[in-house]
Amino acid sequence: MRFVYGLILLIVLAAIAVFVLQNNEPIAVRYFDLSISSTLAALIAVVYLLGMVSGWTVVGFMKRSLQRVTQHRQQ
Repeated sequence: MRFVYGLILLIVLAAIAVFVLQNNEPIAVRYFDLSISSTLAALIAVVYLLGMVSGWTVVGFMKRSLQRVTQHRQQ
C-alpha cells in the first residue's frame, strides 16, 4: 500500500511540475490601486495557502465555540 501512495504522490507532483513549466508567463493581479505581477503557479499556490489558513481558522473557531457550548450545558 505504501508503494501505491508513493506512486500517487509522484503522479501528482509530476502534474504540478508540468503545470508550473507550461504556465510561467507573468500575470498581473490588480486590486484597487495595487498591482502585483507573478506567475500563475505562484499565484495559485499563495491563494491555496491562504485558503488553508482561513479554513483552519474557521474550523478552530467552530471547535472552540462547540466546546464552550457543551461545557456550559454540562455544568
